[in-house]
Amino acid sequence: MTIAELQKLAGITERKKSKSLSNISHTANEKARIMKKKKIKPGTPEWFKLWFSRPYLTGEKPYECD
Repeated sequence: MTIAELQKLAGITERKKSKSLSNISHTANEKARIMKKKKIKPGTPEWFKLWFSRPYLTGEKPYECD
């Protein structure tokens, strides 16, 4: 088997477009707004949950603003 065939099987030769059209600035602004409204301090468990939850990976819900 050639390297090209292995790369094709591994999917590393194709460039895949991100399905997410998220803008990191919008995401950060939303998180900052939630932090301010909920009075969340950096380094607290709530802060880590807000910034580092991975709902698509783990199913965990981020700390949300009501």
